[in-house]
Amino acid sequence: MDETSYRKNLLAVRADIEALRLAARVDQKPVALDQQSVGRLSRMDSLQVQAMVKAEDARRVQELRKVDAALARLEADEYGDCVQCGNEIAKARLENDPATPFCIDCAS
Repeated sequence: MDETSYRKNLLAVRADIEALRLAARVDQKPVALDQQSVGRLSRMDSLQVQAMVKAEDARRVQELRKVDAALARLEADEYGDCVQCGNEIAKARLENDPATPFCIDCAS
């Protein structure tokens, strides 16, 4: 894979994450406190779903940061080098996760 392919992959991953975040915004809305229209257990289920969606969104934000950092390394001509030891990251590893910042040894 060349630099252009990695950039396309990273931008596609970023777009997918943003689309998932946008689609999940409906479930992040506050749960109404009207006890008459929603039973106590239904409200608890809604709160649990909301908490899970918020946790998933936090994970997606972290993934976006990882992708943005990889794009920055690409711009700085440092992409494909481990941020810890400086060794080259295996191409198969980058193809599997184009945003990975570590070689297999440093990731272990």
